[in-house]
This record gives sequence, structure tokens and C-alpha cells, in this order.
Amino acid sequence: MPSIIQLDDAPDVLSWLNDTLAVHAVGDNGEEYSLAKLETQLADLITAVDLSAQDTSAELERIIDDVARSAPRLTYDLHFMRDGALSLQADLAKVQAKSKNSIPEETSRALDRLQFLDTVKGRMEAARDVLREAESWSSLESEVTSLLAERSYEKAAERLNEAHKSMVVFQNTSEYESRRTLMVSLQNQLEASLSSALVAAINSQDVAVCRNFFSIFSNIQRESEFRNYYNGSRRAPLVTLWQNAVLSDCESNGSPSPGVAPQTLSAFWTVFCANFLSVLNTERTSIPSIFPDPPNTLSTLITSTLSSLQPTFPQRLASLCNNLGSPSLKEMITLYKVTEDFAASAARIMEKIQFSEVLQSPMPTEGSTAEGGQPSKLHSRRRSMRMSMSWRSNSVTSGSSVPRAQSHLADALDWDQILFQPFLDFQVDYGSLERRLLDDELVQIASSDTSMTEADRARLLRERAVDVFSAAEESLLRCMAFTYGYGSVGLVQALDHFLQTFVDNWTSSVMTSRVNPSSSAATSESEEELSDLDYSAEDWSDMQLSLHLLTSARAVLDRLAVFETKLRSTLVQVATAFRLAQNDDTGLYMPGTTKGEGLLLAQSALNSAELQELLKAVEAGGQARSTQSSTLVPLLTGARSSIAAFAKACQSSLQETILCPLRKHLAVYASLPLWTSPGDPKSMRVGTGGINDLQVPVFSLSPSEVVQRVAEGLLNLPRLFEVYAVDDALSFSLSTLPYIDAEFLRALADQSPGATEGASQSHARRGSLSSPKPSPLSPEAVASVWLSSLGHSILSHLTTNVLTKIRSLSVAGAAQLASDLGYLSNIVRALNVEYEDLERWKDYANMTDDEGKQAVADKLPGDQILSQVAKMRGWNVS
Repeated sequence: MPSIIQLDDAPDVLSWLNDTLAVHAVGDNGEEYSLAKLETQLADLITAVDLSAQDTSAELERIIDDVARSAPRLTYDLHFMRDGALSLQADLAKVQAKSKNSIPEETSRALDRLQFLDTVKGRMEAARDVLREAESWSSLESEVTSLLAERSYEKAAERLNEAHKSMVVFQNTSEYESRRTLMVSLQNQLEASLSSALVAAINSQDVAVCRNFFSIFSNIQRESEFRNYYNGSRRAPLVTLWQNAVLSDCESNGSPSPGVAPQTLSAFWTVFCANFLSVLNTERTSIPSIFPDPPNTLSTLITSTLSSLQPTFPQRLASLCNNLGSPSLKEMITLYKVTEDFAASAARIMEKIQFSEVLQSPMPTEGSTAEGGQPSKLHSRRRSMRMSMSWRSNSVTSGSSVPRAQSHLADALDWDQILFQPFLDFQVDYGSLERRLLDDELVQIASSDTSMTEADRARLLRERAVDVFSAAEESLLRCMAFTYGYGSVGLVQALDHFLQTFVDNWTSSVMTSRVNPSSSAATSESEEELSDLDYSAEDWSDMQLSLHLLTSARAVLDRLAVFETKLRSTLVQVATAFRLAQNDDTGLYMPGTTKGEGLLLAQSALNSAELQELLKAVEAGGQARSTQSSTLVPLLTGARSSIAAFAKACQSSLQETILCPLRKHLAVYASLPLWTSPGDPKSMRVGTGGINDLQVPVFSLSPSEVVQRVAEGLLNLPRLFEVYAVDDALSFSLSTLPYIDAEFLRALADQSPGATEGASQSHARRGSLSSPKPSPLSPEAVASVWLSSLGHSILSHLTTNVLTKIRSLSVAGAAQLASDLGYLSNIVRALNVEYEDLERWKDYANMTDDEGKQAVADKLPGDQILSQVAKMRGWNVS
């Protein structure tokens, strides 16, 4: 049975493991073990290695302890050694002085003479070498010329290489420039003699000849020229393909041929990348046989090809953006994904070429040396051993096909950064590009279904909301595909603007136009029940539309909440990836991409403090939500504000329709003749005017007909809400109703008897757009909120727009006004409405002239109501 090789005697661990398994794979009778036995043997070997590792670790700990104990004595030992060295130096000086004195003078002169002769000999030998070099330089031109004539290119290259090494002899001499000129001339002659044959060999892909030519060019210090020849030949078909392309969506040099239709840049770029990959796959086998640094050579081929394209790739991208406008972002992403696929395939080719470099034997080329002119066999062997170890350990631990040692080499190559650099400016500008694209899609959505009638506007809002949020969800995919989350700030801003604009357009349409009723609309059951109210068919149609629009607004808000959850989830994933990347030396992991692509994004302006704050906020919000500790802060605040404004506009339109009959009654109130009627209604004198005239008091006045109609209309409002209060639309966004504040809503919620049931119903009502929890308001409480808002609105209209138009008030007119306002005050109190301005108007109107004048004299600055009443009564007239 063969002997087992010791680990210390093996060149590397991988070889030792293979040899050991090979030894144990055959039994004593020559039969091969089964896989189960090999697996058992491998398990034993792993156990033995683990035990050895533990023993080594224990021994290492013991050595560390010994060093730790010995460290305190190190300073003392160094000080002791320093003292000993100084003492030895003094003793040596004494011994040297004694030795000089002990040597006779004649002996000293003889030794000096010998030293002089040795110096002369060394200089004469150096002079001889210089003369030989000069002699060789005198015949260099003729020798090289004859070798070129004989086509002995290898010998000519070796001769020039030797002459180049001797150039250092003539450094800082007058002959250096002339000899350097001669050297360059001879090198040019050799290159010219080889150029045609070199081009033919490269074009025919003759690897052996190319390898020989590379050795020749290396000997004459023209390696870069050889690479230029090689790369130029390999990229020539690609450059020609690029220049002859006929593109329909951007600038191109090619002119359309008969029967050949122009194609888009994305379609052409796909074909171009496929041809580029075909070239790289071919070079994967050729380059390692020619060049000593295959990865760098392949990287240079990629970068030189990209830099040789005319017009450049960035120029065509800019032309695409200018020609297509806002839709260019979609084409840009398509190009970006094609580029990513190409980069991933090129990276795999790069890995294969690196593996072939380390696994194959060093290429036996003449004169191949490592740095410093030393043979590279030992260096190559050690490098191969290190690469093999890295490959093995990486495959076992991470399961990745890329060894860590190879990845360091790949990181040093910047071909992928040059490939993705043209997209960086557009990625940095992603926010504005996405915003323009969404604006364009919003115009297209708004222009669809224009044949719908005005009565279908609520349904149209819902249908367009579906299209709007579908477009918004596509923007999430675009952001991740084009920026991998780095453009999150621009995404949130673009989405907020997009949704806000969509809702604002509907708000403007509600505020600037009144819906025309449909002539064929049928009368609803609720209209028949309330037919005694002063509402026209148009008013009923307006009410229905406003309610439907509020229902649609609630649907839009629900869709916004769902979409905002998706947006937050996407941002949380980005935040998690960024946080994990901070603890990883390889940076942000982006599947299917190269490291250079991620490095460009990480170093760009997209990776800003604003982005970090956004991701930190959404991640903190996600943690708070998981612990149910707080409410999430909305991301799309502008969109939510716009929905609130839209709801307010619909509510205002509905209130305007509901209060329309009351406002019609009040339209003539300020011009009634009773305001200027003479007499004092508080007392009437019966008789002829003597001292015995009887004074009959009048205790109260009846309200005017207008106020009675207004009061009847206010008292009829609860009947109206008995029918519509069950509609969820009325309970939506109660906080945006006029004259309604959050404290009032909270008080109603606490007092509502159905608060618990209302919170659990599927059609739960919401009191605020910013609160994700349903409002516990019952239908009765919702009706109470609306009645309070309507009461305040009509009283505000009365005190602001109606009463201020009364020109003058007589004593009787003032008494009538006070009676009307007192009657209205009692009516609105039944609706839980208290309006301070109404009470002030009533109190001021009820004053006598003396009281009024005294009040004017004592009034506080800014009391506009008193000033207006005083002007009507003539109190402030001097």
C-alpha cells in the first residue's frame, strides 16, 4: 500500500488532500473503495484536521502566553545589550589603535600599494567593458540590418535587447542621444518589417505566430504597440458595426440602405453586445496563449473598444434623451438592463480567463522573467498554489463561483466602470426624469375616456385613479432597475408630485365648474321623500355628484394608503440592504451586476445625506410599526394634502347646494323696506298727545318672512341627513369641513354611543386623512357634525355678506333685526350651533341710541360689527 504523504511535504493543502484520498481509494486486494467508504475516509480526515487545528491553536496560545510573560523583560534586555555594545565599541577602538601601532611602516606602505593596484585593476576592467560595448555598438546597425535581411527577427530582437541593456553605460554622456536615436531607428525598422506579417497573423488568429511576435516586440520594448495592433484588429468589426448603424431614435452616422429599416438604439445595442460577447468568448482561449496577463489584456480590449466608438455611447444616449423626451427613461432602462446582462456575461468570461491563467502551467517563452529580471517559475508556482487554495476555500464556505483572491484582481480592473459611466449622469438626474415621465403619463391618462358625461365624473375619477396608481407602481420598478434604490429620494418626490397633480386637477374642476344635471336622470326615492324642500332637480343632481365624488375621494385615499405601504416596503428593503452593506467590505450587493457598477452608484451624488435620512426614517418606522408603538409618518404628504383639499372642495360644493335655497331667501334680506320704517316699536302712545296719553307696551315682534323661511330650511336639514347620513361619503374627511376642529370631533367620538360598534364595522368612517385608524363616529354623530358646519356656514354668510349690506336702520328696523337674529339664534342652538358674531349683531341691534353711542365711545379698536351697526344707526355721526 502506498505511503501517506505528510501535509508539510505537500506543495499545498489541495494536492495533499487529493493524494491522500487517492492512497486510500484502493484497498489491500487492489479493489477500489465505494463512494461511501471514500466519504467515511474523508470524514475521518476532516476530524483529524480539526484535531490538528485544535492542537495548533492550543500551542499558539501557549506561545502567546510565553511572549506576554517575557515582554516586560524586553526593555531591560535591550538596555543591557546597548551597554554591552557601547563597551564593545570602545574595546574595538582600542584594539584597532593597538593593531595600527603594531604594524611596521614598510608593511603599511605595501598594503596601501596593493589597495591602489586593486583599484586600478577594477577601473581597467570597467574600461574594457565599456570599450567592448562601444565596439558592439559600432557593429550594431550592420548586424541588425543583416539579420532583418535574413528575416531572423528573433535574433535581431535579442541583439537590440542586449544593446538596450547597455544604454545605461552611456547615461549622462554626449553619446547617449545618438545611440538612443540609433536604437529607436533600428526598433522602427524591425517593427516595420514585422507589421504586415503581424497584421496577417492577428487577422488569421494564428496564436503561435502571435505569441512569437509578442516575444519579439517585448524584447524591443514595443509591447504596447503590439497590444495596439492586436486590440485594433479585434475591435475593428465592432467599430464598423457601430459606425454603420442606422438608428431611428438618436443620431447616427450610417445612412439607410435600400430595404433596410432603421432600428432603435436599444435593439441595436442588444445586437452590438451579442457580437461583443462573441468576440470576448473567442479571445478567452486566444489571449492566455499570447499575453502573460490575460485579465488585464481582456479588460484593455473592452475599454479600448468602448473608447473607439464614434459617436460615443454617451453622445448617443444624450441624443436619445433629446429626441424622445420624457419616454426616454424607459428606453434608458432597457439599455441599462442590456448593459448589465453584457457586463455579467463579460464578468463570467473574465473569471474563466483568470482560472485558466492560474490552473495552466506557466507559458514557456524565451526571456520571460518576473519583476527585476528574475525567473518567474517559482513565483508562478506559488501564485498558482495560492489561487488553488482560494478557489477551494471559497467554494466550500460561500458557494460562490468567484474566489476571493480572484475577486481582488477583478476589482482592480475598471472595464465595468467605463461600461456604466455613460449612464451615471442620467441616474443622478433620475428624480427629474421620473417626474417628467409621470407628468407625461398623467396627460395621457387625463386625455382618455373624454366621451364620458359630467354625471359619470365620480366613476371616471376611480377609473383614472386605477391607471394613476398603476403608473406609480411601475415607477417603483424603474427606480430599483435603474438606481437600485439610490434614487429613492427623487422617486418619493416625483411620486408625491405626480399624485398631488392628479388630485389637484380634479379639485380645480370641482371649484371652477358646476355640474349640469342630466335631463334623463330619474328621480330617486330620497328626492320624492323630500320633495317639499326647496331643491330643484339640478340641486339634487349636484348633491348626488358631490357625494359620489367624496366616495371616490375615499377610494383614492385607500389606494394611496395601499400604494404607500408598497413604497415603504420597497424603501425598507433598500434600507436593509444598505445597512448590511456597511458591514461588508464588498459593498452593496446587487444581484446580476458587477462591483464597478455598484461602486459608481455608491460614489455618486445619489448617495446623499438626504437619502440616508429617508432610509433611516422608513426603517425606524417599520420597527415602530412591528412593535405597535407609534403611527407611521406618511411619505406622500403632498398627495394626502391634495386629497384633503379635494374632499374640502367637494364638501364645500355639497354645502353650497344644500344651503342654496337659504341663500336665495337671504339675497333680498338686506334690501327689505322694514329696516327704514319709522316709529318706536317698543312703545305706542294712545291719545292726543297730552299728559294723560296712554302708553301701550309691545313685548315682542314676530320674525320677518325671510327669516322664517330660513329657519324652516334649517329645521328641515335634519330630515335631509336622516336619508343621507348613512352614506359613508359624509363621514369621510370630517376634519376638512368648515368650522370643524379636531377637539369637536374627539368630543363627539367620546359621546357617541356606537363608538365601539362603529370601530369594528367594515365600512368604518374616517375622521382625518392623516389617521390610519377608523373614526368611531356613529351616523347620528356624523349628521351632527355636518349640521354644525352648515349652521356656521349659513350664519357666516348672513353676518359677513348679508347684514353688512343694510344701509341704515331705524329704531323699528333695528328692533326687527334684533328679533330676527334672536329667532335665528334659538333655531341654530337646536342644531348645536353657537355663533358669537350673530349674538353680537343681535346685542348691538337691540341697543337704544344712548346705549349705542356710549358703546361707540367706549368701543375697543377693531370691533367691526359695532362700527357697522353704528353706521347704520347713525351713532357715530357728530
